[in-house]
Amino acid sequence: MRSLLSALFRRSHRDLDMDEELRAHIEHRADDLERSGFSRSEAHRQASIEFGGYERYKEECREASGAHFFETLFQDVRFGLRTLRKSPGFAAIAVLTLALGIGATTAMFSVVQGVMLAPLPYPHPDRLVLIWQSNPHAPHVSLSLPDFRDWQRDARSFEALSGLRWYEFNLNSPGNPEHVDGYEIPSGFFKMLGVRPAMGREFSPQEDQPGGTPVALISAREWDTRYGSSPDILGKSITLSGVTYTIIGVLPSKFRLASPVDVYIPLAQGDPAYNDRRFPGVLGIGRLKSGVSIAQAQAEMTAVQQNLDRLYPETDQGLGVDVLPLKSAIVGDISATLFLMLGAVAAVLLIACANVANLLLARSATRVREFTIRSALGAARSRIVRQLLTESILLSVAGGVVGLVFAKLGIKAVLTMLAGNLARTENVRLNSTVLLFALGISVAVGILFGLAPAFKTMSSDLNSTLKQAGRGTTGGHHRMQNVLVVGQMALSLVLLAGATLLFRSIRDMWKTDPGFTPQNVLTFRIGSAPSATDSNAQIRGAYQNLIQRIRAIPGVEMADATDLIPLNQANNFAPFWVGTQETTPVAEAPRLLLYWTGPDYLATMKIPVLQGRYFSEQDGTNSEHVVVVDSVLAEKYFHGKNPIGESININLCGPMRIIGVVGHIRHSGLGDPAALAQVQAYAPLAQVPEKGVRSFYSGLAFIVRTPLDEASILPQIEAAVSGRNGGQPIYEVHTMQDIIADSMTSQRFPMVLLGIFAGFALLLASLGTYSVISYSTVQRTPEIGIRMALGAERSNVFQLVLRQGIRLASIGVLIGGLAALVLARLLSSFSHLLYGVRAWDPVTLGGVSLLLVCACLLACYIPARRATRTDPMIALRHE
Repeated sequence: MRSLLSALFRRSHRDLDMDEELRAHIEHRADDLERSGFSRSEAHRQASIEFGGYERYKEECREASGAHFFETLFQDVRFGLRTLRKSPGFAAIAVLTLALGIGATTAMFSVVQGVMLAPLPYPHPDRLVLIWQSNPHAPHVSLSLPDFRDWQRDARSFEALSGLRWYEFNLNSPGNPEHVDGYEIPSGFFKMLGVRPAMGREFSPQEDQPGGTPVALISAREWDTRYGSSPDILGKSITLSGVTYTIIGVLPSKFRLASPVDVYIPLAQGDPAYNDRRFPGVLGIGRLKSGVSIAQAQAEMTAVQQNLDRLYPETDQGLGVDVLPLKSAIVGDISATLFLMLGAVAAVLLIACANVANLLLARSATRVREFTIRSALGAARSRIVRQLLTESILLSVAGGVVGLVFAKLGIKAVLTMLAGNLARTENVRLNSTVLLFALGISVAVGILFGLAPAFKTMSSDLNSTLKQAGRGTTGGHHRMQNVLVVGQMALSLVLLAGATLLFRSIRDMWKTDPGFTPQNVLTFRIGSAPSATDSNAQIRGAYQNLIQRIRAIPGVEMADATDLIPLNQANNFAPFWVGTQETTPVAEAPRLLLYWTGPDYLATMKIPVLQGRYFSEQDGTNSEHVVVVDSVLAEKYFHGKNPIGESININLCGPMRIIGVVGHIRHSGLGDPAALAQVQAYAPLAQVPEKGVRSFYSGLAFIVRTPLDEASILPQIEAAVSGRNGGQPIYEVHTMQDIIADSMTSQRFPMVLLGIFAGFALLLASLGTYSVISYSTVQRTPEIGIRMALGAERSNVFQLVLRQGIRLASIGVLIGGLAALVLARLLSSFSHLLYGVRAWDPVTLGGVSLLLVCACLLACYIPARRATRTDPMIALRHE
C-alpha cells in the first residue's frame, strides 16, 4: 500500500510538472502570435489548439493508468445493452444457446464437486482412511472381528483405529414392523470421526463387550419419522430383530458415511459367530496421526498383518492390507465416469460457443460501417475490441443466469438416474462453489466466443472495408465462420460416436442370456421373526412353512428362498478345495460364489440341470452334505471328467459331495467379462452351519414365478407372511427384469447423458451450419445473379450451395473421426462400459458420419432453395 501511494504521489507531481511546461509553451507561442497580429485572446486560443496533441497524450496516459476504467466500463455496458436491445431476436437465440451449454456444464460440475471434490464433513478429512484386507483373489475384502481387534492393539500410525460392520435389522417396535439398515460399531467410533451426537452420547467401552447393556444410537431421520423428534427420546426402548435396546443418543441430521443408515449398536454385541477368524465382515476405518502419510501407514499395517499370518497360518496366511483415503473408497468407481461426462458436456459448451461466435461474426460484418466511422472519429482499435468483448460477456452472463434454471433441472435428473448408485448425493446442489463456477465459466465463455469477432475487427483494415461495404467482400468472416462450423461438426461426431457405442453395448447386454429366465419372476426379502428365543430348528421350520404358504397362493407357479439374487451386487465368495482336505491356506485357496437355496430354486429360475440332479427335501440337516456346481467349475477343476460323486471342501462348511452340474449364470453383471469365469455352487438351505442360522435366515430372499403383476400378488404375499405373526416386514420388492435393468446403470447413465449431449451438439451444429450457409448465400447474391444471368441453371446454383455445406461436413467428419477413435479407445479402457462392440467399430463411425452429413445437407437445403429463387436483374441492380 505504501509503494502504491508513493507511485501515485510521484505521478501527481509529474502531471503538475507537465501542466507547468504546457502553460509555458502556450504562453510563449501566444506571445509570438500576438506579435504577428493576433489579439491576445485569439493568440491564446490558437496556441491551445496547436498544443492540443499534448493534452490528448495526457488524457491517454490518464486512461491507461486506470483513472477512467469504471467510467468507460459503465459506458461500454450501457452501450452494449442498448445495442443488444435493438436486436432482441439475436440476443434471445444467443442467450438460450449459451444457457443450454452453461446449464449442462454447471449441472455436471455440481455432481463432480459434490461427490468427488467436496471434502468429507469431518475435521481433518484427509487423515481418514479405509483399511481393507486383501488376498490373492481379491484386492479388497473385509476382515474378521479377531483380526480387527489385533489391528487395534498393534497399530501405531493412527490416532484412533475403528471399524464397522453393516447389518440389517427388523425394527419391531415401536410402531409397525420395518426393515432398517444399520451398523455395528465399536466404542469411540464417532470420536474417531470427530462427530458428536446431537443428543446423548456414544457407546462406552463397557457397553462394547459381549453381554454388555444393549444400547443403540439412531439417526436424525429415524428420530423424526418414528418418534416425531420427541425431546425425551433418550432412555426409550427400540426392539431390533427381537432384542430390546435402550436409545442413548441421536446423530446429527447431516451425518453421513457411505450410505445413510438408521441404527447403530455395539460391535461386540453382534452374532457370536463373528468371533471366528474365518468369518469376515468388518471394515477398518482409522484416523492417521498428524504427519503420518498413507504410505507409512500402509507399511506398518503390512507388517502387522504379516505377524498375524505367522500367528494364525490356517486363516491369515497370504493375507495383505490396503490403506486408501476414505473419500476415494466412499466415492468408488463412479469418479472416472463423472469426469468423462464432464468432458463431454464441456464439448457441448464449446459447440454452443462456436454457434454464438458465428452469430457474432455475421453480426459484426453488418457493423463494419459503425466500426469504421467510430475509428475515423478517433476511437482506438482497442476500444472497439473492448466494446465487442463487453457485449459478448453480457450475453454469456445472461446465458449463465438462465442456465442456472437448466442446471437445477439437470441436477435433479442426474440424481434420479443414479438413485442408489451414487454416494454423497447430499452434497450435490447449487452451493456457493457451484455458483462461483457458473459465474467464472460465464465470463470465460463470453471472452472465448467474443474473441473471434474481436480478432477479425482488430486484424481488418476498416477504411478499405468501408470502401468495399455493400459489395459482399467479407471473405475473412467466411473463413473464420467455416472454421467454427468444422469444429462443431467434429465435436458433434465425437459425442455421437460415444453415445452410439454405449447404446449398442446396452442393446447387446439386453440380448445376452443371463443363464436363467427373468420374465414373470418377483423377488423380495422378509425380515426375521421378532422372537430371539427361537431355536435353529424352529427358525428353519418357520421358513419352510412360510415358503409353503407362498406356494399355495393362487397364481404362484413356483417359489423358493435363497440368500443371493443374481445381478443385485451382493455376493458370497467362499474359499474351497477340490477333495475333502484343505490342501492350501485359506487366503490362497480359490473362491467360488456360493448360493444357499431351497430345492425348487433352480426350477423357479429355470436354470438347466446339465448332469445329475438338484437337491430335494430329503437333503436335510442330518443327511449327507451335498452341493451342486455350475458348468464352469466342473470344466475348470475336473477337466471334462464327470464330477458327480466327487467332493469339494468349502470353508466353514466342510466336505460336500457333488450331486449335479447346472448351467452358469452371469451373477456379477451381463457386461462383466469376469462374470463368465466365476465358478459357482449351490448348497441346501437346510444344511446351513448351525452357528450361522439366525443371522443367515434373517436376510433371506424369496423368488416367486407368477404371471400376475406385482400389485396383484403382493397383498396376497403379505397376507401369507402375516399368517405366522405381524413382525416380519417385507422389503426390497423387485421384478427380476427390474434388477437386470438396474444392473446396467453404470452403462445406461453415461449412455443417456452422452445421448442427450450428442443430441444438443447435433442440433447446435446444424443450426450453426444453417446460419453460416444462409449468411454466405446472402453475401453471394450478386455472384449468384451474375451466374444465373450468364446461363447457370437453378440446379447448378442449388448444387453450388450444397457443395459448400458438404465440404465443411467432410472436413468436420474427417477431424471428428480421428477424435472419435481416441474417445472409443478411452471408453474401451473402462471394461464395464463397452460390451459386445469393438471400440474401433466401423459401422458406428460410418453411421454417425452419415447422420452428420445428412443433418448438414438438411441445414443447407433451405438456403440452397432460397438461392435458386434469386432474380438476376434484382441482384445485379443491387450490385
